[in-house]
Amino acid sequence: MNTEAVIIPTKNTPLPHNDKKVLLEAMKYRYATKKFDPAKKISEEDFETLLEAARLSPTSFGMEPWKILVIQNPEIRKEMIPYGWGAKAGLEGASHFVVFLANKRKDITFGSPYVDHMLKDIHQVPPEVYDFYSKVYSCFGKEDMKILDSERSAFDWTSKQAYIVMANMMTMAAYMGIDSCPLEGYIPDEMTRILGEERKLFDTDHYGIAVMAAFGYRAETPHRDKSRKPLSESVEWVK
Repeated sequence: MNTEAVIIPTKNTPLPHNDKKVLLEAMKYRYATKKFDPAKKISEEDFETLLEAARLSPTSFGMEPWKILVIQNPEIRKEMIPYGWGAKAGLEGASHFVVFLANKRKDITFGSPYVDHMLKDIHQVPPEVYDFYSKVYSCFGKEDMKILDSERSAFDWTSKQAYIVMANMMTMAAYMGIDSCPLEGYIPDEMTRILGEERKLFDTDHYGIAVMAAFGYRAETPHRDKSRKPLSESVEWVK
């Protein structure tokens, strides 16, 4: 395991002054692409930008309980298709196919090698902060949010972090004119068997599949405009 922390300048980063209309137009442009053009590929530089958006995503307590598999191998993609009824188009035509993994309960329990790696190697917290985490983080997991009550509750929590990562990648993609589609239409047990148990692409003792997404360029135009509930129905102001 690489224990060298990546320091990303944040303290003196200038306030961005981008036109909000540009980002909103990108969000309107984005849609769940169901048909990708296999001849159009995302450049290495552009996909690295999407991965950087993933890395810059926030996670609870800064634990980053996620990992990404970028499945570019055609043979593996073909093996996945029978168990991905909603992922078939992405597996067949998308430039990049991403599987988002989330850590399991043993990794997010305080004192685990993973938590110690994050606190000591990545965040390099001093002993007093480590002691603070031992109390606050443990209380959060065991008593407040009860995420450590079961394997399912723990994985649900880490999967939420993975969804934040996916959402940020999709937003960045839309801003760059790259299409995407979030994917839940698959059989987790079979995908775990193929990618984890048979292909050994991830350690099933430590990770599970949270969600998938395809990235590339559309080979179709949207079939309809977006329809959403009005904000008056979705937002309630408490003053």
